[in-house]
Amino acid sequence: MFQPPVRSYRKDRKRRKFGTFKSGVTQASIVYGVFAIQAMEPGACTARQIEAARRVIMREVKRRCRLWIRIFPDKPISKKPLEVRQGKGKGSVEHYVAVIRTGAILFEIPEIEEEIAYHALRQACYKLPFRCRLLRKGSVHKKFVLEEAAG
Repeated sequence: MFQPPVRSYRKDRKRRKFGTFKSGVTQASIVYGVFAIQAMEPGACTARQIEAARRVIMREVKRRCRLWIRIFPDKPISKKPLEVRQGKGKGSVEHYVAVIRTGAILFEIPEIEEEIAYHALRQACYKLPFRCRLLRKGSVHKKFVLEEAAG
């Protein structure tokens, strides 16, 4: 499970989940691979959801290629136990999330067969809690440009 090794402060304040990556920014462009998943709306992705998507991709490509995960869950989410009265401080850390902005590239894979890459990334989009689209670096292809998957 992904989580940061050391933090200056164990608990974090709430942040808003909006904003977009502008074009030309490295977070909004494919850098390492050829095929990628891009977020179409802002949200938060837990460490379990990232791991589930990673497993689906690696199972579909049969471990024949490398996978780049461009997000990391570094924001702690705290929660109080059930049936506890208000006051008495903040709850303990339950899990970690990655704050996702619109246009962020989430996963990348290198050049493999197009049908396998499409199927693997499409299955991974179903594991994520927001709308995603599939991208291909360089050329425009009918499946990879405006294909959106509801997560």
